[in-house]
Amino acid sequence: MNKKDLTIYLNDHLAGSVSAIELVDRLIETYKGKPLEPFFTNLRNEIDADQRTLQDLIKKLGVKESAVRKAGAWVAEKLARMKVRVSDSEKDQMGLLHALEGLLLGITGKGALWSALEAASENVASLRGLDYARLQQRAREQCDLVDAKRLESAREVFKSEK
Repeated sequence: MNKKDLTIYLNDHLAGSVSAIELVDRLIETYKGKPLEPFFTNLRNEIDADQRTLQDLIKKLGVKESAVRKAGAWVAEKLARMKVRVSDSEKDQMGLLHALEGLLLGITGKGALWSALEAASENVASLRGLDYARLQQRAREQCDLVDAKRLESAREVFKSEK
């Protein structure tokens, strides 16, 4: 096993989870007291649980979390705010659509992480012990929920004016 490559791979996904949590926290704040708040709060809890699973695996493997990658993800999320301007006003619904698409891509990547680690666990004993099927299923469920909200948002953003 190339431990260096595995360390980079896991830390890249950990950094992605940091970005996702930052974005979802902003969405929770933006939609506080509105119908989307519980949706984003539940999603945040699931992403947080997945992040803890990844952090536990990193510890189990005896590799270090990359503070640089996590800080980079935090900075990248802050820069993305310029592109994905989210507010609950009618004119800023495009920002919600962009945010949901970003989350969908990230969750799809997380599902790919779990399936890749499951495949690698056939050859790397230290990767065994996680319920990869459950983790992949949860990622698919998150994708389905986020995609449904994304499509609702797209309908709103691109509705024809009469």
